[in-house]
Amino acid sequence: MENMKRFKFRSVVQLANMKLSVKSAAVVLASSTLISALLGLFRDRLLNSYYLGTYPTGIDAYTAAFTIPDFMFFILTSGALAVSFIPVFNQRLVAGNKKSAWEMSSSLLNLLALLTLVTSVLIMIFADPLIRYIVSPGLDESGMILAINMTRVIAINPFLFSIATVLTSMQQAVGRFVFYAFAPAIYNIGIIIGITWFTGGINLFGVQIFEGGIMGVAIGVILGAILQLIVSLIGLFGLGFDYDFKIYWKNQGFRTILKLLPPRSLDQGIDYVNGIVNTNLSSRMGAGAVRSFNQATSLHQMPINLIGVAISTAFFPKLTEELGTGEKSEFYNTFRQALRMIVWISLPIAVITFFTRGYVTSFISNIGNNDQNGTIASVLGTLAVAIFARSVFHIASRGFYAYQDTKTPFRVSIVAIGLTIGLSVWFYRLGWGVDGLGLAQSIGAVVEIVILLSILQKRAAGKLFDKSFWKAIMKMIIATLVAGCVAFSLTKFIPLMATDSSLVITIPKFLSIAGASVIAYIIASFFLNLDEAMPIIDYIKRILFRNAK
Repeated sequence: MENMKRFKFRSVVQLANMKLSVKSAAVVLASSTLISALLGLFRDRLLNSYYLGTYPTGIDAYTAAFTIPDFMFFILTSGALAVSFIPVFNQRLVAGNKKSAWEMSSSLLNLLALLTLVTSVLIMIFADPLIRYIVSPGLDESGMILAINMTRVIAINPFLFSIATVLTSMQQAVGRFVFYAFAPAIYNIGIIIGITWFTGGINLFGVQIFEGGIMGVAIGVILGAILQLIVSLIGLFGLGFDYDFKIYWKNQGFRTILKLLPPRSLDQGIDYVNGIVNTNLSSRMGAGAVRSFNQATSLHQMPINLIGVAISTAFFPKLTEELGTGEKSEFYNTFRQALRMIVWISLPIAVITFFTRGYVTSFISNIGNNDQNGTIASVLGTLAVAIFARSVFHIASRGFYAYQDTKTPFRVSIVAIGLTIGLSVWFYRLGWGVDGLGLAQSIGAVVEIVILLSILQKRAAGKLFDKSFWKAIMKMIIATLVAGCVAFSLTKFIPLMATDSSLVITIPKFLSIAGASVIAYIIASFFLNLDEAMPIIDYIKRILFRNAK
């Protein structure tokens, strides 16, 4: 019986670890991102119902506590590793040099583990001045102390996340996406456990070892990070990874990654500096402002992850392979295909989000505090343009990473982030509140993708974007206007009432508006002969034809 269970477990793992096509990978990534997003909504709704209405200072402190650990993870690892590691790793595998690939992977894993472990310890030591003078100087003293203590708990995250990221990057490189895709969902489950169980205290054999409170959520964060690492380890099954507890400094692939990593890491870090500035400024806008801005940015990030990150991640290995074999024309076609797909999906999503921002906000907040919900919804409205721009950014930046060029996106980010920070401070001084912070994000995001795509077009000698591409984009804009008109009209016909705090009421209203708008968009796309709509139309025809038959 035990052997049978082990056999079934291995069979499931082997099936999950199969190499996926681009379409299958995109579906898996989008599905897992959706699951993670739904768990994230549930997590935030729980957390807000516990604390946003009753203890805004505490939830502001919890939100601020993530700032420095997340910043260090982004600057040392995060997406920087994936876009720097995968092209070099793939080159070794294509050449049949697995020994070099494993040495390179082991070296990177060991180096990042060492660096992030030291970083985590330093965060614990210097949490007080970092929170007090840089991250959230506007918090009151009780909130300040709580933020410092929670920062020290969450400080271990960069270490755990970095190890998991190296492992999942190896899996991405060979077309394995399942365990990489579902790891973030597991992380959210850990936090939900912290909210529902650890906030009431932790008892071990009848002895209370932890009193509870919002600090229990921070412990749930660590549990989620550990569970995510375990899932990432399971994804290595059958990969043949020959780990060695050693850093091969002479490995050429490892050296190449070390050269590529700093520009992308700094790019991530510069981008996150913007987040630190926003936390700093919002902490000066009253209790609950930090959380309100954080919630709006989280809501706008979900469609970006579902669209931009999922599609770009699925296409990236193929883009690197085509450039690696010198097939530039194929690279251009693949890039255009990915970009058109992202634009076609993200444009209506951004517009629908703008008109249904109040409905969307109700998903994560049932506290009955209409002023607080109104603030979150208002900021989300200013971030609607950023949903489109940042979705496009992910494929635009990967166009450079496929060339193993991490310096150009970094330079562009310096300009865009500098502009965003400058606008944020200016709008803050004008008294625009958290809405000003959101507006600055959207402006900076648009400027960034315009510059990146212009440089890519120039690098391709004008061959990347032809007349047919721009004609298709114009058609997408027209179809989006149709969807926007439908969404606006339905929000008047199905209004969100001040008493609508139950999901039983708000979800049907949202789905009615969003569903009708999407249908209108697909129909408009069909009549405009947009290729992206045809698979959906064909699928609908098959269903109708089958039923008729």
